[in-house]
Amino acid sequence: MMPLDAKIYVAGHRGMVGSAIVRQLQRQGYSNIITRTHAELDLCRQADVEQFFAAERPDYVFLAAAKVGGIVANSNALADFMYQNMMLEMNVINAAWRNGCRKLEFLGSSCIYPRLAPQPMKEDCLLTSALEPTNEAYALAKISGLKYCEYLNRQYGTDYISVMPTNLYGPNDNYHPEHSHVLPALIRRFHEAKVNGAKSVTCWGDGSPLREFLYVDDLANLCVFLMNNYSGNETVNAGTGKEVTIKQLTELVAKVVGYDGEILWDTTRPNGTPRKLLDVSKSHALGWHHTVELPEGIALAYADFLNNPMRAER
Repeated sequence: MMPLDAKIYVAGHRGMVGSAIVRQLQRQGYSNIITRTHAELDLCRQADVEQFFAAERPDYVFLAAAKVGGIVANSNALADFMYQNMMLEMNVINAAWRNGCRKLEFLGSSCIYPRLAPQPMKEDCLLTSALEPTNEAYALAKISGLKYCEYLNRQYGTDYISVMPTNLYGPNDNYHPEHSHVLPALIRRFHEAKVNGAKSVTCWGDGSPLREFLYVDDLANLCVFLMNNYSGNETVNAGTGKEVTIKQLTELVAKVVGYDGEILWDTTRPNGTPRKLLDVSKSHALGWHHTVELPEGIALAYADFLNNPMRAER
């Protein structure tokens, strides 16, 4: 268990996941939380990261910093996604180990699993077949991060763990029209269509892929729970165990936003992975379950979008 006065570094605290972890830590009474903005500390610069860890020597680290994006961003910037994520992960994990960090938790993504993995995807299906091409670079970087944690454990006896979330959404999400993930992109698209009186909204693909969505504050709760209750080389899936088609998702978002126009589909655009459902039996066996269901979560996310209009420009 992390003592309430332990020095805890949350990398990526201004992002959706990192900010949710900070909120969760504060709710549970943790008071010695260290953060740095990108302007204060560029995690891709090894010397700067080593200097930071040598000076601060945090007891615990939540590694939530990452370069993230949807299909368009991943497809157009393969090299950038691989380089930046690989560099920041290796720098932080290595510096944590060299400076006596008691425990580190690495945040990955369900895209690490094979494109056609058996569903629902268990943790042990990692590296059993080919990845989804549209986000392969990002997935390879994340696999490297979790494997580095495993190898440090095996070689040096560290206590570094990893958690692999499904699709996330919620407060402080990215609503950029080209760089966002599917759910926040739909929130922005349907909101603008409602405001502009558009008669129809066109979505990518044919609406058939199945997706699972986890509210980010549920993930943050699991992250703190795992830091206090789990040790092991194998990652832990973070999800709900429930899925919807993209078509069902668009209809649900349109209903929450209040858009009643027609929804069209551009089948010349990629669908992405056909299905991505995580097997969450491990987290359930540990005693953790999600609490926020999708309709409630989308309503909370839309309220956050309306209250923070500048997020749509990121």
